[in-house]
Amino acid sequence: MPWPPGSLPPLAGRLAALPLRNVIQRRGTRGLGARAGAGQRGECRGAFDGPPPAGADILARYGHVDILVNSAGLNLSTRLWKHVTPDTFDHIVGVNLNGALYCIHAVLPAMRAQKDGLVINVSSWAGRFEEYLTGPAYNASKTALAALTLSLNDEECVNGIRACCIYPGEVATPILRHRPVPPTKEEVERMLQAEDLGKTIRFVAEMPARVCVNEILITPTWNRFFIGGEDMARK
Repeated sequence: MPWPPGSLPPLAGRLAALPLRNVIQRRGTRGLGARAGAGQRGECRGAFDGPPPAGADILARYGHVDILVNSAGLNLSTRLWKHVTPDTFDHIVGVNLNGALYCIHAVLPAMRAQKDGLVINVSSWAGRFEEYLTGPAYNASKTALAALTLSLNDEECVNGIRACCIYPGEVATPILRHRPVPPTKEEVERMLQAEDLGKTIRFVAEMPARVCVNEILITPTWNRFFIGGEDMARK
């Protein structure tokens, strides 16, 4: 089932933008990637109600917002309790959690008015299971993002709005460069790739409005959170 004609899925962040843009072009549907500085309240709000072309022009041209994908995320190499400071903690939470909140808050009025809408939040394996490698700020922000998704379904299902939280394991994206010890090229090739997440997001997006896929846990077959790796060892 293709996305509805005129569907407008705003895209955010590191995983979804390119794969979903390719899907939109292949399917012949209309979509637009609204990029905003994750963690910046004004930019996220302005993507939908700010000055044209990034803001009011979107709703003026399409009349509605059907899908929001929150996939922006970051972590720091100085991420463990022995490194963390209030400032670095706030920085990570500001992007991973607050950035998603700001974007959701920006689209909710339009989704409520049309009695339909889908929000897809990309969390992490570390948002489902405590993980040493990713550190306290990342773990807390991604766990909170899952709770945010659940509360959205709890309150807004009566308005036809549904949300999905996706928990990916290791994904080959630039965030890996910020690990204390980056993985090898061979290890990266075994990980989930950006297009795998794009296809997963598309699966959720193409479900009929009567279906809410509450969550998806997806990992590489070679799951190093089970197996381990030299670059993942405790230091």
